[in-house]
Amino acid sequence: MQHPAKSSAEPAPAVRISLQERRPRTLKHGDSFGLFDRAGDLDGQNGSPEGLFHLDTRYLSRLRLRLNGATPVLLGSAVCTDNTTLTCDLTNQEGSDLPRGQLHLRRTKLFWTGACHERVAIRNFGDKPHHVRIDVDFASDFADLFEVRGRSRPARGTTHPSRIEGQSVVLSYTGLDEVTRFTSLNFAPALDVLEQYQAVFICTLEPGEQRVFFFSVSFGESPVLGLQADRAFHTALRDTRRRQRYARARAASWETSHEVFNDVLDRAAADLRMLLTDKPGGPYPYAGIPWFSTAFGRDALITAWQALWFDPEIARGVLKFLAETQADQEDPTNDAEPGKILHEMRGGEMAQLREVPYGRYYGSVDSTPLFVMLAGAYLDRTGDVRTLRGLWPNIEAALGWIDNSGDLDGDGFVEYLRRTPMGLVNQGWKDSGDSIFHADGTLAHGPIALVEMQGYVYAAWRAAARIARVLNDESRASLLEQRASDLREHFDAAFWDDELGTYVLALDGQKRPCRVRSSNAGYALFAGIAKPERAPRLVQTLMDAASFSGWGIRTLAVGEARYNPMSYHNGSVWPHDNAMIAEGFSRYGFSEEAARLLDGLFAAAEQLELHRLPELFCGFPRRNGAGPTPYPVACAPQAWAAVAPLSLLASCLGMGFEPGLGRVSFQGPVLPRFLERVVLRNLSLRGAHLDVGLGRMHSEVGMAVLRRKGNIHAMMTSQ
Repeated sequence: MQHPAKSSAEPAPAVRISLQERRPRTLKHGDSFGLFDRAGDLDGQNGSPEGLFHLDTRYLSRLRLRLNGATPVLLGSAVCTDNTTLTCDLTNQEGSDLPRGQLHLRRTKLFWTGACHERVAIRNFGDKPHHVRIDVDFASDFADLFEVRGRSRPARGTTHPSRIEGQSVVLSYTGLDEVTRFTSLNFAPALDVLEQYQAVFICTLEPGEQRVFFFSVSFGESPVLGLQADRAFHTALRDTRRRQRYARARAASWETSHEVFNDVLDRAAADLRMLLTDKPGGPYPYAGIPWFSTAFGRDALITAWQALWFDPEIARGVLKFLAETQADQEDPTNDAEPGKILHEMRGGEMAQLREVPYGRYYGSVDSTPLFVMLAGAYLDRTGDVRTLRGLWPNIEAALGWIDNSGDLDGDGFVEYLRRTPMGLVNQGWKDSGDSIFHADGTLAHGPIALVEMQGYVYAAWRAAARIARVLNDESRASLLEQRASDLREHFDAAFWDDELGTYVLALDGQKRPCRVRSSNAGYALFAGIAKPERAPRLVQTLMDAASFSGWGIRTLAVGEARYNPMSYHNGSVWPHDNAMIAEGFSRYGFSEEAARLLDGLFAAAEQLELHRLPELFCGFPRRNGAGPTPYPVACAPQAWAAVAPLSLLASCLGMGFEPGLGRVSFQGPVLPRFLERVVLRNLSLRGAHLDVGLGRMHSEVGMAVLRRKGNIHAMMTSQ
């Protein structure tokens, strides 16, 4: 995942309150998301990131509900298993004539189409009537997301007085970008008091009686007045459940012999569905909440890759969106070059004013070959030649970028060097300013050729060759295959370090190797550029105690100069990183090692709230009876972390698809030690569907076809 975007000299995000301390509740739909405290309130003050956000702006920073003038007592809160609603249960504090625990208050929230809708139900469980007053206080700072993350601004726009009309109140702000943003609050039934920043409901509850009221908070560039909040809540609840049913029906499903692992997989799928945002070309996974709830190139490409086996429609949506946003001209102010694929898009005031360069930013070196790789993998998975034919001009443009702008010094490797001083100094997935360095800890200077980048180029050329062949361009396919073969030899000579037992992290601008043991080397296995004879030694290095923490492979091995288990990229454990390495292990026949990675990450998920894998956690060694140490500002949910356990499972099973033969294959499947069986349902291939079960049989894994509809069959082979 991306480090909060910054210049090389800027410190880590200045959010002063750890997300781990707050343990916030999150909801999302489309371009809007909410970060609530456990009672359902918002307190976006003093460094807290809580709030309701839309297009990188915090449209509501304060929301506090009081019961009879006091903060209610929290009984419990949870986001439902499909992530559609947040429910908070509260009760009253002790009062002069009201014993504690007589009133039960339940808040139910959900997001839908640019609004947060809430239902508040209060019931009297006492044996006598009680007078009830519910106050809802609210405010907005209209802060840009980068301000919330700690950026200071020399000037801001104008906050306007709130406006009340009937049962509605409108907060507004005109930014320096000359855009007026509105937060509209609508209430039902009729309020007893509505002031600029407060709404009040007053009633008397008889014993056993319940009253319900609703409010909706809408965001955008025009006010929303007169909305019937009760009807809006019920309509949103109906529509979001319909969307969930459609998304579940489209994808494959699973069931295993381990109840908690089922919960981990179901939470992963629900998190991914929540992060999907509908674009004209199809579903697109936003990267993560709260810092990256927008379109990122690298994150979406890897997420779609790892989700291919159970929902290839995501890959199709990602490819189409990134093709539409592909750079077609030079623009040094946002690191754009013809053919380059997007790094990220932002819609807030600071991006529009170019106070940050991320309105449409292209500063990632690997998004472009990953785009070509995903196109080839999508074709392999689906056989959808029509879509690939439409994408071919974009694929050719991406290949052109690799050949031209990508190889900055003409040495046959693709490097990066930022063109804007506001952009990212490191432009691989480890984009912290201190993540690429030499053995003595000295930072590397560009142009920098990353180990994984060369693997991606190799895999992109091979993927483009497969696509070209399907499109009847044999000469182009042969040329690309030869270039990939030549690169493999060149790469091995320059990057393999026999003393370290691994590929070096990178080559700096003077072609000096960064002789550092890192997880990046595992991507040579993922991409297939590693020579087979290198694989055993490389796997051994990645799985020794210096690299493998017991939870997963660290981004940096213990003993390296900049190793710090609490850092973002220099010793932490990232689930997606491990999932990609596991796919490489499986590719080279090391399925048992892939199963060890799944075992470690599952053990971590068992210990975590909601059984949800976060963006990353600290790289301290695994200890009996304790969970992994959290990273304080990790995104959760986060797209490529969410999909990691599902990707790991597919790698352990050696799963593959052959659309031309109508076949799903399992090559040398291995089950991790905590699993006895796995059932996969609704595996789809060209309109046909298959259910298959795999189970442990002594030291082997057996397979049975449980249901088949259409021209599809399954095959299992030994490793």
